[in-house]
Amino acid sequence: MSTTESGLTRRIRASDDVLTWEGAVEVEHTPEWSRGWRLQHSRRELFPEDLRLRALMPAGVRVVFGTDALAVHGRAVVTDLGDVAPADEVSPVDLVVDGHYVSSSPVTPEGAFGFDLPAGEKTVELWLPQFGDFRLSTLEIDDDARVWRPDLPQRPKLITYGSSISHCRAAASPTRTWPALVARELEMDLTCLGYGGQCHLDPMVGRMIRDMPADLIITCLGINVHNRGTFNERSFLPAVLGLLSTIRDGHPGVPIVVISPIVSPSREDVPSEAGMSLAQVRSFVSEGVRLLREHGDDDVHLLDGLDVLGLEQAHMLGDGLHPNTAGYAHMASSIAPVVRKLLPA
Repeated sequence: MSTTESGLTRRIRASDDVLTWEGAVEVEHTPEWSRGWRLQHSRRELFPEDLRLRALMPAGVRVVFGTDALAVHGRAVVTDLGDVAPADEVSPVDLVVDGHYVSSSPVTPEGAFGFDLPAGEKTVELWLPQFGDFRLSTLEIDDDARVWRPDLPQRPKLITYGSSISHCRAAASPTRTWPALVARELEMDLTCLGYGGQCHLDPMVGRMIRDMPADLIITCLGINVHNRGTFNERSFLPAVLGLLSTIRDGHPGVPIVVISPIVSPSREDVPSEAGMSLAQVRSFVSEGVRLLREHGDDDVHLLDGLDVLGLEQAHMLGDGLHPNTAGYAHMASSIAPVVRKLLPA
């Protein structure tokens, strides 16, 4: 382990091999900082710029290490991305110790955060902010403390793909997004591909998921298609079929759960720029799953978004579209039982 010592603390660079980066598709390392990307950083030019700006936000990314330290403090570079992600709106960092959530720490404008730790040897997970441009520079622990790369248990791999409703900016902290809650409930290893405003069934995203290891995949399709008018009645169903078939090519036999849009009362019967209401979008997602099952794919499963968060829970939508923290918890409680039944015993 390459470390430098300063005063009464030991400073660990974010690129140090003692740290494990979980939940990232690729990690970008520079001499000053490291960033967990939720797409292939080495192939980022193949993805739209707006998608890249969301994929650099570390939703679901964890920095994991073993230690007997009594405190850990971190320093990050936080950049203002304008309307996409103002620097003063970066989400907190969460502390998980030996698999249990402990506390959250806000990130200061200077990029600082920190936690007190329980005594003894433990495995520490730092869940990085789900929203904001956050690049980890260093961690600091007690000068006389030990730190090591832990042997992590092999857990089933969960991939979630969706929009801002899967990115979960409005969740109180990174462990309280619905993908994180589902993964923890089912003891799964999460990779969150929720991209705010950018779930447009991009072929390159489908190819990326195809090539990633996965034991279960959840896709949440349709809300961005409606809001942006991405597809019309002619093109949307083929796009759904194409995306799911591409993912299936790399994952024979792996359960794929397809969630249609959750409720958004003001959009249900309002046509998009391409002429489809949200209710029509939801029906096309359902039809796509029905057709794939009819043609032999018994491992693709529909979960109606109205059964995940419907009209009775519309008060949990902070802005009529995005759930609040309680809404994300409700989504997790609706999704987890469905996923549990699909996992091998």
